[in-house]
Amino acid sequence: MRWRTGRRSRNIEDRRGMRRPGRSGLLKGGGLGAIVITLVAMYFGVDPSMLLQGMQGGQVSTSPASSRPLSAEEKELTEFVSVVLADTEDTWNVLFKKMNRNYEEPKLVLFSGSVKSACGFAQSAMGPFYCPGDHKVYIDLSFYNDLKHRFKAPGDFAQAYVIAHEVGHHIQTLLGISEKVHKAKRGLSKTQANALSVRQELQADCLAGIWANHADRARNVLETGDVEEALNAATAIGDDRLQKQSTGRIVPESFTHGSSEQRVRWFRTGLKSGQVDSCNTFSAKRL
Repeated sequence: MRWRTGRRSRNIEDRRGMRRPGRSGLLKGGGLGAIVITLVAMYFGVDPSMLLQGMQGGQVSTSPASSRPLSAEEKELTEFVSVVLADTEDTWNVLFKKMNRNYEEPKLVLFSGSVKSACGFAQSAMGPFYCPGDHKVYIDLSFYNDLKHRFKAPGDFAQAYVIAHEVGHHIQTLLGISEKVHKAKRGLSKTQANALSVRQELQADCLAGIWANHADRARNVLETGDVEEALNAATAIGDDRLQKQSTGRIVPESFTHGSSEQRVRWFRTGLKSGQVDSCNTFSAKRL
């Protein structure tokens, strides 16, 4: 991905090095997390209660964040994230103007270990996430090591896809989609609510594809192999693949983010069309 000459965002909030006491409670909202206790819940479609197993009284433990100087690699990754966020800003500002709307740029919070958001208290084990309560994306950059090594999805564009997906949730919030989904889930069974969550997450994947489409057309950011990196990441975090790795079996009715095939399909849809209207997963007969 061609990013080094890109504009840096002014909406980065760096909380690394901040020390926070342990608190109870789980994050409310979607994000990109993993499975097998070290990367759980929101984004990957795993029951968040798994995080509490073995922790007395639902207490989430935390260790103080390090205040050590950043390494050269960490500094470069911080620059990369800032450029990607700026690129999403440039893309969605233009697209919102075409819809006769004003785009409210989200903040991106960098943290280490744990963080407090308007949606609650979260550990880095829960992965990157978006909080609609404060319109902020949260990410512990150590997640990218897990994306590369645990999930075998390396590459800078795979990393950019993660951010673009979370910004996709911000778009859903601004367009009123997230609130409609929240209200629609009331009174539904767990299986029905999960099915609605799948459609919301797949739409965020599609919106990430739209960003990639416009960013490349406007600023020529894509290099050979970049799209494959994003598709590999989408494949790696499908509910079916993660469940198979974690428990050895696949339970479709418990999906909350969609299968690998579905995630790839909807990212491709946004990438190919570049049109927000193409991302209406809620009315799609085939996901």
